[in-house]
Amino acid sequence: MKRQLEPQPALFPCPIVLVSSIDERGGPNLITLAWAANICSEPPLIGISIRTYRYSYHLIKECGEFVVNIPTEDLIRKVDWCGVNSGSAHNKFQEASLTPEKALLVKPPLVAECPVNIECKLKQTVPLGVHELFIGQVLTVHVEEEYLNEKGKPDPLKVKPFVWAPGQFYYGLRQEILGYYGFTKAEK
Repeated sequence: MKRQLEPQPALFPCPIVLVSSIDERGGPNLITLAWAANICSEPPLIGISIRTYRYSYHLIKECGEFVVNIPTEDLIRKVDWCGVNSGSAHNKFQEASLTPEKALLVKPPLVAECPVNIECKLKQTVPLGVHELFIGQVLTVHVEEEYLNEKGKPDPLKVKPFVWAPGQFYYGLRQEILGYYGFTKAEK
């Protein structure tokens, strides 16, 4: 028998990302987010939701650009630290021992330690409640060669990203490949 729960964030798992932005002086900043998703394939768009009182919210709104960085499991302590401390009081790159790397098309930096970096230009914002949805158009994607599969795509089992279940824990991806898109049609 299923138990009915109160309305809550119940979609899981949520990918954990580090989103980089810059302040008005060009100083880099980071925010850890679990509210992030691909939301369109043509053009490629990413959605990130940020609470309106967060320091990064204002930086991204003012700059109009951001970078979504996909961290590996071995960065979990640094990523968590960036999520529980504010960029208004901390230089997160410096204090978390992360390296800002010049982006190709946007002002905010890439996180050098993250094997996947997605440069985005802010296309639209949507007020939602305590969060605002930032829709970013993907301008370019950087992936360390060693994390690509034979088809030239990022391999999640090599990257070892991690996820979060709202209100619970971080989890790693420990599964083997279960199938691929369209495998049921290919079997016929």
